[in-house]
Amino acid sequence: MSRPQEPHRPFLPFGNPFRRMSPKGSYLSPKLLALLNTFEETLQGRIKNLRPVGRDDVLRLSWMRFAMDTLCEIHTDVKALITALELPVSDWDDKWIDVYLDDSVQLLDICIAFSSEISQLKQGHLFLKCVLRNFGDTPAKQLERARSSADGWKQHIAKKNPRFDNCFSAMDVLAEKLDLPKIKNSAKGRILMQAMYGVKVVSLLVCSIFAAAFSGSTKKLLNLQVPETFSWAAAFSELQAFVNTEIRSLHSNGRTTILKELEAVDTDVKKLYPIVQEEGNTVEAQALENSISDLGKSAEKLSDGLDLLAKDVDKFFQIVLKGRDALLGNLRISGNASNGVHRVNIKVGSPMVR
Repeated sequence: MSRPQEPHRPFLPFGNPFRRMSPKGSYLSPKLLALLNTFEETLQGRIKNLRPVGRDDVLRLSWMRFAMDTLCEIHTDVKALITALELPVSDWDDKWIDVYLDDSVQLLDICIAFSSEISQLKQGHLFLKCVLRNFGDTPAKQLERARSSADGWKQHIAKKNPRFDNCFSAMDVLAEKLDLPKIKNSAKGRILMQAMYGVKVVSLLVCSIFAAAFSGSTKKLLNLQVPETFSWAAAFSELQAFVNTEIRSLHSNGRTTILKELEAVDTDVKKLYPIVQEEGNTVEAQALENSISDLGKSAEKLSDGLDLLAKDVDKFFQIVLKGRDALLGNLRISGNASNGVHRVNIKVGSPMVR
């Protein structure tokens, strides 16, 4: 899972993405302004809650689950805002539709990559189970098989997941298109794009953190600059700085597996490995028993955490997919569907497709 360290390349969008979004004479009615303020206040609160309590909570599966749940809530919030705006799809500008569909397809690709990585980590759990079960055999055989299983786990975890190339590419596309299209004479459109910008920025930050956790690399850990005019900008900057600083610190200290539960398993495997390298008659029984117990606990904690995270990633995938499908369905009904409508091809049988 480890990769050679690469120089950090921060993403710094140029200019204010909303400088071109506010045409002269645009006016937000009290009702529209209230909708926008409510959405951004809620977004600010969700971002503040995302900040880990302490450094040790960064890149724990429990925090990653909470981050994914928060993304689900934020994307649900923007759907509620779209409904409250009473802006029919027939009134959507083609550029707005392109933004929504482009963003959604990138998020779906990222979710598929995350799901694939979780599955790969869970497959590694089979090697750990073999390590633990082999100690019910005769001493000589149990040590030989345990060594083989431990070696298998190391090799499996070190494997590069080819789906992560798609994940990194999708993140690049999202980062490059943070500058939103110009809004002409549409107060509702302005609110829609401003809200979608916030959703996109938070989604991109969380995805970059997940990518760092799964890949063991800070290659795609982003530094996103949000204009200070947004009420949630300070909370976002604080969250980003806190988490990114801790991740880079872990990486600079030589940690090849910066996902906390995975690191715990790796540590226990390393403790057990020298013991099973000894000949059967020289193995110290108590040390072996303690190591087996520690590995069993850390392996189970990793497996349970991955199961729960997989469900949260799938939930987020379904929210994005259903929102996309609803938009495309409305476009067809209104007769606005065109040859330029973006499609996403998802293989039947994918664990993320219901």
